[in-house]
Amino acid sequence: MIRVAIIGGGISGLSAAFYLDKARRAGAQLDYTLFEGSDRLGGVIRTERKDDFVIEVGPDSFLTAKPWAAELARELNIADQLIGSNDATRKTHILLNRRLVPMPDGLQMMVPAKIMSTALSPLFSLTTKFRMLHEYVSPPHPLAEGKDESVASFVYRHFGEEVTRVLAAPLLAGVYGGEADRLSVRAVLPRFVEMEAAHGSLVRGVLAAKPAAKTSAAPAPIFTTFKLGMQQLIDAITSRLEPANIRLGCEVRNLGKANNQWRVELPNQQAMTFDRVILALPAYAAAQVLRQVDAQLAATLDQIPYSSSVTVAVAFEEKQLPGVRLPQGFGFLVPRSEKIPISACTFVHNKFSHRAPAGCLLLRFFMPEAIDWSGERIHAVLAQQIKNIVGITAPPRELSVFRWPRSMAQYEMGHLDRLSAIEKAVARHNGLELIGNAYRGIGVPDCIREGKDAAGRVMRSIFAQ
Repeated sequence: MIRVAIIGGGISGLSAAFYLDKARRAGAQLDYTLFEGSDRLGGVIRTERKDDFVIEVGPDSFLTAKPWAAELARELNIADQLIGSNDATRKTHILLNRRLVPMPDGLQMMVPAKIMSTALSPLFSLTTKFRMLHEYVSPPHPLAEGKDESVASFVYRHFGEEVTRVLAAPLLAGVYGGEADRLSVRAVLPRFVEMEAAHGSLVRGVLAAKPAAKTSAAPAPIFTTFKLGMQQLIDAITSRLEPANIRLGCEVRNLGKANNQWRVELPNQQAMTFDRVILALPAYAAAQVLRQVDAQLAATLDQIPYSSSVTVAVAFEEKQLPGVRLPQGFGFLVPRSEKIPISACTFVHNKFSHRAPAGCLLLRFFMPEAIDWSGERIHAVLAQQIKNIVGITAPPRELSVFRWPRSMAQYEMGHLDRLSAIEKAVARHNGLELIGNAYRGIGVPDCIREGKDAAGRVMRSIFAQ
């Protein structure tokens, strides 16, 4: 019987547990224990229901194009609970000089795919529009093989300062909570690096990909979630696991290794021994528990930086807002040049159905700078910004603040080299797996894929014995 420790009960660790449990039920000779330091499973995925509002504490959805979350939903028999984003009303705005300016149709990240829409957009100056035309005709030299650069530098080479500041930086901040001048283009935007290598011009590359995209009958929605919120996924996985195999409120302090076995040190000087360990922790937490086993690996893990996140859910009743009309679409992004402590806002009631009762609005603000602010300061600053941006002065029906310190891994320049060093170090330790959003994808589907792949490697190692 092979004993496996899974340390960390977020979506990565839960996915690994689910696939190991599935193999165990099919007859595999293994047992597993999942350790979670907090009193709940799911990590940053959590949904709250308040007065018929569905409020996401963490991620509100996942990218439909990445298949692993939907595949897991099918295996859990909850695929009928999946719902797509309301893309018929999809429009994103940019806050520019205190005005919400719609992004032109057809943009793929920061690359225009519909030339006329971009040419007529008030978002960009005439100089930038000519710069885009020049990029198509005479693109910059591609990034040299094996070299890395920041996303800001990459976008600047192709489209100039305005696109970098107004579009690329807020888009990347919305996804990663990070700085475009620090994020690695090879780690964050590998598709565009490949496009540059193949076509030179990113505009040419996007236009060349359009005919293939048109072959599908009906485009899938950009985002997918669950009718009752993302918590539905966590609850479905948890219901499939044996309660006796889960230890909540049990923080792993250290790992030790002797005679090809792993010693998991627990509170109160307790310890358990396992044949395999799957570490599904943030990189800095994984570094802490591995420090006695491999100080060099721990030091490399510590080099992966993290950003913090604060989300604020604000609900209003439309009858309280005479004369106020929010723009259509999914929300808006805020460039740093606007100098306000909001990076983005989602119009949740527009993006997904079943999120707010009839006659109500549900907005979700992202305020990364507010991680150490008091609740009172967050309320006051946000009230002023809501008034300035969308003209709402009425008190909200509901306002909830959620803080996630050091929750989002940052794929800064050199990230792929760090990953290579981490993987070589892990290979020296038989039975060790590192998974989570610190490595090869920060989204929910990527974390599920990592958990499934780790479980698969554990199974193959067992069969190889």
